[in-house]
Amino acid sequence: MFGDFRLSEDGQRKLIAAGTPRRWRPGQVLIRESDSDDHVVLIIKGQVKISSSAPSGRQVLLAIRSAGDLLGEASAIDGGKRSATATALTNVEAVMLSSAEFQRCVTTTPTVAWELLRLVVGRLRESTRRRLEYGAYDVPTRTALLLIDLASTHGEPNRNGITIKLRQSDLADAAGASREAVAKALKVFRDAGAVRTNRCNVDVLSMDLLHRFAEPAA
Repeated sequence: MFGDFRLSEDGQRKLIAAGTPRRWRPGQVLIRESDSDDHVVLIIKGQVKISSSAPSGRQVLLAIRSAGDLLGEASAIDGGKRSATATALTNVEAVMLSSAEFQRCVTTTPTVAWELLRLVVGRLRESTRRRLEYGAYDVPTRTALLLIDLASTHGEPNRNGITIKLRQSDLADAAGASREAVAKALKVFRDAGAVRTNRCNVDVLSMDLLHRFAEPAA
């Protein structure tokens, strides 16, 4: 989900050579849920939010993707409709490949095919781990674990710590909790000096403190 499942630099170079450069501004959609297109996007720079529609109609955050991450590979492989929406959180530079271009690169380059397999397996393992956390841990523990994960894989270092560019409502969706419950957990983290928050960002000030909050209660 939020783990580090990126292609190697060599794998990225091979896909870049086969694709077409594209750019998106914050808020623009790269891939839309339920669409029938099957292109693949390799992110070169920037961050992308992956979300899906809940039965209530609300968009639920599933993952954050950034440089080196691949988007849309499932539809390119099986021809099915898009299972989620990919929206630019920042300015995004990427390479787009048609399904045919992607399949040709994978079938003619065994190293890319193997990396793709590792990527898919890694995401499945991460999804399984997240489901376990949702059922086994309380909201503060899940929120702390999520912040540690995001800071480690998608955070931007700053003078005081690490910035995670994510709204609290998205953070709550990703933690599988209400916004009020996550806001309460964040207040505890703020009071302890572990984080600083505003509308669109969370600054992690102390990973050590977050790790303490991430320890399940005995």
